Amino acid sequence: MKKRALSVLLAAAMVSTMLAGCSGGSSDSSSASADASATDGNVVKIGVYEPASGDNGAGGKQETLGIQYANYVTPTVEIGGTEYTVQLDIVDNESSNDKGPSAAATLVSDKVSVVLGSYGSGVSIAASDVFKEAGIPAIGVTCTNPQVTEGNTHYFRICFLDPFQGTVHANFASEKFGAKKAYVLTKLGDDYSTGLGYYFTQAFEALGGEVVAETFQEGNSDFTSYITSAKKAGADVFFAPSSTEAAALIIEQAAAQGLGMPILSTDTWDSNVILNAAKGKDLEIYVTTFYQEGANPEFDAGIKEWINSDNTAKANNGGDDTVSGLTVMGYDAYYTALEALKAAGSTDPAAVNEALWNVDYTGVTGHITFNETGDANRDTAYIKQANTETGAWEFVAEQSVSK
Repeated sequence: MKKRALSVLLAAAMVSTMLAGCSGGSSDSSSASADASATDGNVVKIGVYEPASGDNGAGGKQETLGIQYANYVTPTVEIGGTEYTVQLDIVDNESSNDKGPSAAATLVSDKVSVVLGSYGSGVSIAASDVFKEAGIPAIGVTCTNPQVTEGNTHYFRICFLDPFQGTVHANFASEKFGAKKAYVLTKLGDDYSTGLGYYFTQAFEALGGEVVAETFQEGNSDFTSYITSAKKAGADVFFAPSSTEAAALIIEQAAAQGLGMPILSTDTWDSNVILNAAKGKDLEIYVTTFYQEGANPEFDAGIKEWINSDNTAKANNGGDDTVSGLTVMGYDAYYTALEALKAAGSTDPAAVNEALWNVDYTGVTGHITFNETGDANRDTAYIKQANTETGAWEFVAEQSVSK
């Protein structure tokens, strides 16, 4: 799909509208163009399967914001020669593997044509069979664990994967800090966290490094013993892929105990929650992500104006207008879905599923095509550092992994 000229985007952003907030649990079928759908008759529903509560609620809200902004900018799509209003059907999976399938079933009942989400690999995997049995394709936005797309033909995703992301961090630890020993802290039973810990460990040990690994349980709020362990082990870096909720606690307690080594983490930490927790702390924090604010100034200007125009949007973005990579990925996922709908020439989920295999779209975060497993052909990550004085992200490097 050809990208619209940004003048059109910015002009659209000037129109006054009320943001449809993230659903608190049940289905929320509102969108920026919901009123129009009542009159034009032709409606296509895109399901938004994201957490608005629980451990990953902050990240889910930011991902949903990108989808909502894209729907605001482009509220209609031509399918088979007919213009359709795109209606977002938003459900809250509550960051829960147990409750996720029920939220997914709501989207199935609502007869969506395609689903976007979820932030969080575990909850994506948990809902996969629900979508499979209903014959509805899903497009993961930032769910990076390989299991999301393994062994099925209905789940796609537009992000890079954890084997890549873990290797990027291992290389960065070795090259940037000369690290020989790494402390790895992951959450027990969390596919995303444990997967990244595994891939980082594999890559770091292959470089000749040593890993000291520990896990924490669901609901844990005291990380002091883990920080003490990392210090006693003489680790050079502290690798902690986790939810934003756990991250804020880790940052607070690491600063209080004088961790004394760089903290490395992954796309879940690309959040205002991290910046706010890190501000004023004597810590070095580096994350991998999908987009660095400033890479597309015109896009940044448009979405910032939109976020600042509505208090709900601003609250869902952590209270300011920082552009998260999660949000930009949500934006690109929406347009990827539109491309599939146009190519299918139908709102039938089976036709959309088939069309997705051949989608070729250039978004804000880069070129998007899918391989034979439904994964995006991505080979680059952005690394950025939290400036603990200004409370902003600073670009460090654009890094790939040699094949």
